[in-house]
Amino acid sequence: MTIQTLVSGVQLNIQETAKRMNLKTDSIVINQCDVNAYDEYEHEGHRICCYSFAERGVGLSRNNALLRATADIILFSDEDIVYEDDYADKILKAYEDHPDADMLIFNLEVDEERATYHTDALKRVHRYNCGRYPTYSFSCRRESIHRAGITFSLLFGGGARYSNGEDSLFIDEALRKGLKVYALPVNIGREVPRPSTWFRGYDDKFFYDRGVLYRYLYGGLAPVMGFRFLYRNRTKMLNDKTFKEASALMRKGMKEA
Repeated sequence: MTIQTLVSGVQLNIQETAKRMNLKTDSIVINQCDVNAYDEYEHEGHRICCYSFAERGVGLSRNNALLRATADIILFSDEDIVYEDDYADKILKAYEDHPDADMLIFNLEVDEERATYHTDALKRVHRYNCGRYPTYSFSCRRESIHRAGITFSLLFGGGARYSNGEDSLFIDEALRKGLKVYALPVNIGREVPRPSTWFRGYDDKFFYDRGVLYRYLYGGLAPVMGFRFLYRNRTKMLNDKTFKEASALMRKGMKEA
């Protein structure tokens, strides 16, 4: 099996990207910047293909990489990820050990305040629990994704109309189309802390956008899932908003979605 890392970033120094991230596979780097250009170089025996586009939007960026991917296994990534030396070997072995898997989700070390998940034991991912995993933890069989026609939403995520959720929608679509997704207790790297490109606090837009996302994800169950989300995160998120205010904003997003 072959493997490619698909990197999405903004205003990158593309000649330094592979070294800084410790890329150990052939890779496709999508650089959202102010020019349209192509560059290619070799890093430790691996081909690094760099596409610069004068455009913005993380979903668009990931789709540009996905469109150009050619390897059997693809790993989505961000510019602020640094990989362990043996990450490629770990991923390929995992697919050998789980031949029925279309997607495998791996652990990465992140700051505690940004952590949304940590997998301690092998588990099957279902639609009701798919909303916690970030895109940089995703790996996929490329043919499975292409055959199912799965892409990233252009409405959600950094640079898009709604601030986040493209990762949850991607897994949700994969599951709805019958793909098998597992989360593994295998660490492959770490995230280097940096300012978020979309998060500006638990403000009106955050809760409104979350309501829109939940309507897309859960349909008629969106109010129930929204209540669960607020209740579980009330001590973390409800410092500037009451439960009633945050709930009203989410319902408004659900209604207008």
